[in-house]
Amino acid sequence: MFKNLLLLTSIIVVLHGCSLAPRYEKPLAPISAEWPAGAAYDFSRIVAGAMEALDLAWRNFFQDERLHQVIALALDNNRDLRIAGLNVQKARAMYGIQRAELLPTVDAIAGGTKGRISSSAFGGDGGVNIEQYSVNFGISSWELDFFGRLRSLKDRALEEYLATEEARRSAQIALVFEIANAYLNLAADRENLNLAKTTFETQKHAYDLIQKRVQSGISNELDLQWAQIQVDSARVNISRYSQLTAQDENALHLLVGTSSPIPQELLPEDLGSVTPPQVISTGLPSEVLLNRPDILAAEHRLKAAHANVAAARVAFFPRIALTTALGTASGDLMDLFSKGTETWSFAPQLIMPIFDSRLWSAFEASKTEKEIMVVQYEKAIQTAFREVADTLAVQGTVDEQISAQQSLVDANARSYQLSETRYTGGVDSYLSVLDAQRSLYAAQQQLVTFRLIKFVNQARLYAVLGGGS
Repeated sequence: MFKNLLLLTSIIVVLHGCSLAPRYEKPLAPISAEWPAGAAYDFSRIVAGAMEALDLAWRNFFQDERLHQVIALALDNNRDLRIAGLNVQKARAMYGIQRAELLPTVDAIAGGTKGRISSSAFGGDGGVNIEQYSVNFGISSWELDFFGRLRSLKDRALEEYLATEEARRSAQIALVFEIANAYLNLAADRENLNLAKTTFETQKHAYDLIQKRVQSGISNELDLQWAQIQVDSARVNISRYSQLTAQDENALHLLVGTSSPIPQELLPEDLGSVTPPQVISTGLPSEVLLNRPDILAAEHRLKAAHANVAAARVAFFPRIALTTALGTASGDLMDLFSKGTETWSFAPQLIMPIFDSRLWSAFEASKTEKEIMVVQYEKAIQTAFREVADTLAVQGTVDEQISAQQSLVDANARSYQLSETRYTGGVDSYLSVLDAQRSLYAAQQQLVTFRLIKFVNQARLYAVLGGGS
């Protein structure tokens, strides 16, 4: 008897470890083996010793110490990142629930009944009082996972949990980039505000001089009105950039998530006060992109769909459930644990699906879902490739744009000086000075914009390459 029981137990253990799940095969990355090449992609500036894309970490990539502190505050306080972390905890708990399905549930059940049966029920005289008390310890309907259905569901829950963890990483990378982006936009708008204030002071000084020239009869009233236009335009720009800097601070404060405002000593004065990020060597597309957390999350969702197909497939096979109990029962509560009251039960159950059209529909739906996940995984890779390529295109051209724009600013500044000299000497009207000043101010604003584009693009490169913790 013992040998038969041991043999039966061994068979159950072996069968419980079987699985009919098909082998997972990772789809090929539908992208080029190399980054795009051409005039817009200048990799000559990638110096020796540049940070490798696979080694990215925000503390090493961003070198500005004040920005470090702002990012650290955001990682501790941002509400969206907290939600992402809580979603990870929830997915981990759901995985724990599904994994526990592989183990039997052992319960202790104690109960008692007391009642009376009338004499008409058995044809005798009078009635009968019946008492029954019991205590049982056992397993209630434990499914033996012979064909791997429960393990496939467990694998699906695991992959969904891992996808949620990668989504949290992706949310953190996005937050770091958004903090850097908001920080740099604040720096640019503060620089534009300083430029507007400087322009206002220059135009106010010119207005005062022309006013004296009008009073002396050297200049006419029209020149004074043109100068007034420049002063008022500068005032408008001061007001507009004061508004933008305030809104930039509000946006940054929301991202950081602290209850008190960000200390002013942590905020930038202008773009020139911000230490630029590290230079990055991008490596090969397949090495970099397949480690992006959003792509890893897409692959985990694909694996979850693959496991779901396996579970739907095994649903066509028999299911075996086991119920056992060991306990004691007595008609008298005082004799419940007396000798001779022991009870036991062993109730295996085989459930074989014969006809259930829902199983075929569920199987087809699971296969279709897997195909959808494959396409989404491939699209995520292609989108990532395009994002990095666009960022590299900006990186390869923005320095030339900045250089050309700086030359344009210098030329406009010289033109403005010459126009003022010719006006003072009575050679030209003040209209030429007005045009030269407008061109100079527009060129200076565009230079700030190009410098902002360069800084933001460097920060974006951190995000599109997969970031780091």
